[in-house]
Amino acid sequence: MSDRREQLHSLSIDRSEEISGGGIGLVGVAVIALLAAGAGAGASWWFFGQDTAPAAPAPTPVAAVDTPAPAQTTPAPTPAETVTRAPRAGGLVASGYVVARRQATVSAEITGRIREVLVEEGTVVEAGQVVARLDDTRARLQLDLLRAQFTASQANILSLEAQLAEARRVLARAETLVERNFTSEATLTASQSQVDSLAGQLAAARANLAASRVSIASQEDLVDRHVVRAPFSGVVIAKNAQVGEILSPASAGGGFTRTGVATVVDMESLEIEVDVNEGQIGRISAGQAVEARLDAYPDWRIRAEVAAIIPTADRSRATIRVRVAFLERDERILPDMASRVTFIE
Repeated sequence: MSDRREQLHSLSIDRSEEISGGGIGLVGVAVIALLAAGAGAGASWWFFGQDTAPAAPAPTPVAAVDTPAPAQTTPAPTPAETVTRAPRAGGLVASGYVVARRQATVSAEITGRIREVLVEEGTVVEAGQVVARLDDTRARLQLDLLRAQFTASQANILSLEAQLAEARRVLARAETLVERNFTSEATLTASQSQVDSLAGQLAAARANLAASRVSIASQEDLVDRHVVRAPFSGVVIAKNAQVGEILSPASAGGGFTRTGVATVVDMESLEIEVDVNEGQIGRISAGQAVEARLDAYPDWRIRAEVAAIIPTADRSRATIRVRVAFLERDERILPDMASRVTFIE
């Protein structure tokens, strides 16, 4: 048995020497490779990069760490920085619109064709100022006819007065002749009849003259009605008609007929109308102070007061209308501007 073991042992390969020899060989190869690489790098630096500074080593990445930001604290204001705010008016707030108590669309009292319009939007007019004129050609022709008839009536009266004076002289002579029996009673009667007839004609002529005078005055008034005048002082906010259109205050009569020439507003009569809920109307009284603000100028506070509370309610909206009068006038306040009012309590 020992012989077989020895034989088998002799057949096995001892690798310890091979391993140790191979390990030394690998280390040598690695050292030679490093030396060769260093020599190549030195040669490259010698030929190409003598003046070039060696590159700095790349920084090692560091993981970002979330650091909580310090809480911001607002410093307390010093006494010098303290802002004093004025107290604001408090109370019931309502919305409404600027309206004019005196506003009129001026027109003529007759129907006619517009011959001239003398105003534009923004024109300031005085009471009685001419705004427009209608074509008055026919009216003036009729006026001229009436004046001619009046002159004829005056001439007729003068003629009748002369005839009557002559008839009275004839009557006086006839009476003298009858007293002396130089003529008959028939002549006296005829003379008296002539005087009475002329007196009647003269009275009729004078009545016709008075009627002609009235007719002339009426026609002059008709001619004057062809002139459209401003009923009060104000500003024209709308021009509703043009030259050549038909003006008829009675009816529109179609697209080519106008019922007014211009709309005039008295700017001194502007006020605010607001609707207040029925449940809040007890907080409002006449003369109460009001602070008004226009939507067009939200930073402008206007002093005002309650002018009147309309004594009726709107059934559909359950509101009551309140009129607010301005205590200061300004050109920036215009009709139909939206506004908000605060009733100061």
